[in-house]
Amino acid sequence: MKCIGLYAKRTNPDAIKVAAELCLWLQERQVEVLVEEELGADIRATNPTITFTSADTDAIPARVESIVVLGGDGTLISVARSVGSRAVPILGVNLGSLGFLTEITLEELYPQMERVLAGEFSVSERIRLDCHIRRDGEYVAHYQVLNDVVINKGALARIVDIEIWVDKDYLTTFKADGLIISSPTGSTAYNMAAGGSIVYPGVHCLMITPICPHMLTNRPIIVSDSSVITVKMSFDNERVFCTADGQVGMALQGRDELVIKKAEVGTRLIKSATKNYFEVLRTKLRWGER
Repeated sequence: MKCIGLYAKRTNPDAIKVAAELCLWLQERQVEVLVEEELGADIRATNPTITFTSADTDAIPARVESIVVLGGDGTLISVARSVGSRAVPILGVNLGSLGFLTEITLEELYPQMERVLAGEFSVSERIRLDCHIRRDGEYVAHYQVLNDVVINKGALARIVDIEIWVDKDYLTTFKADGLIISSPTGSTAYNMAAGGSIVYPGVHCLMITPICPHMLTNRPIIVSDSSVITVKMSFDNERVFCTADGQVGMALQGRDELVIKKAEVGTRLIKSATKNYFEVLRTKLRWGER
């Protein structure tokens, strides 16, 4: 590895300190570090003697061979959106409790970095979702997400009718507070909280999960990741929103349609050398504890 990108959750004071130390550690090994510009300003404010190159968030992925993210799952999801369709592997380092995506602990950081620099690491290929919003026959928004696309009503809105088509086949019309279309990676996020199944990240599928459905017989369903899911809205004078990965989105109108499918290129996450997915799952969900 000749060049590594560095992002961090800047609201975490420990992240600034760890980022500065990691910059020095990499420079001692003659590895160029490209630091997200706002993080770079924070590092220089605390340690002006460190030398590195800063760049805009969206410019870094095209210039580096791998990326290190210091923070939590939300920070990694944001960075994954910037990486987009580039096949740049991402190492997620959790500075708090263990994350589903940021599974590397701070104690594992430098041993794992040694493996990254030597090219002795494996990656988990994660499906991303491609979501277009169509209004009056024209596409008005486009999102690519790692976890999920969520349709949710405002606090005072009534139950929304949400018509679902899988490829060219009509599935059903959910009468619910909303709907979650999730990747396997996102199955442990909002999908799980809404009663959807936990799905192993390597399974080739998409999840459709209603939020608080009016009919108890409306249940989550899992479909192939080769499917194209079309969501047709039907509501009047209600506040309904589409949110991508819980971070970006827009207000919907009463006859909008969402077209969701697997993105052509996924996200590559560097695996921990000391734990597997099931260990992370047991630890995070505290399975086996009494």
